[in-house]
Amino acid sequence: MNKLKYLLFLVPVMAVLLFSSFNSNKGTTTKITKEDLVWHTDIKEAMDLAKKEDKPLFLFFTGSDWCGWCIRLQKEVFKTPEFEAWAKEKVVLVELDFPRRTEQTAELKTQNMQLQQAFAVQGFPTVWFAKADNKSGKINFEQLGSTGYVAGGPSVWLSGADQIIAKFVHDPKMAKKNMPKPAKVKVKK
Repeated sequence: MNKLKYLLFLVPVMAVLLFSSFNSNKGTTTKITKEDLVWHTDIKEAMDLAKKEDKPLFLFFTGSDWCGWCIRLQKEVFKTPEFEAWAKEKVVLVELDFPRRTEQTAELKTQNMQLQQAFAVQGFPTVWFAKADNKSGKINFEQLGSTGYVAGGPSVWLSGADQIIAKFVHDPKMAKKNMPKPAKVKVKK
């Protein structure tokens, strides 16, 4: 009988905790995966970070809750330790989702549709690598290249991605900032 009372108490508590944690993420512009990768959903926020870190944008156009190839790409590549290490070092991740069952804000839907049109995305999954500039309130993208699902796992997929991002031209100002400073050596006379 004590176990039943405990269970009857525990179920509503767990439901409240689960519901509150779900709602606490509703207004955020980033989504954290279990691999601790940060996937941005706000393109302007991602652009600012990409500029600051001098990295290309990784624009993942997906139908997260219905596209079988998108789910397969995530499982076989994006949720692997190899991809996680590569992504943290080389790109700023942006998820541009077109779900059928998951609700999105009107602003997010509009942003994703505009980017889908700008990059002429006709199928999912599509990953575009790009460099972005915001000049006088207008966003300009330099398209580096795109890919989608590639069979062969993370090493094959990352090899193709590396070929695309090799076209990324780093900002010379950022290169100077990121260079290690020479050590000062005191010379005795």
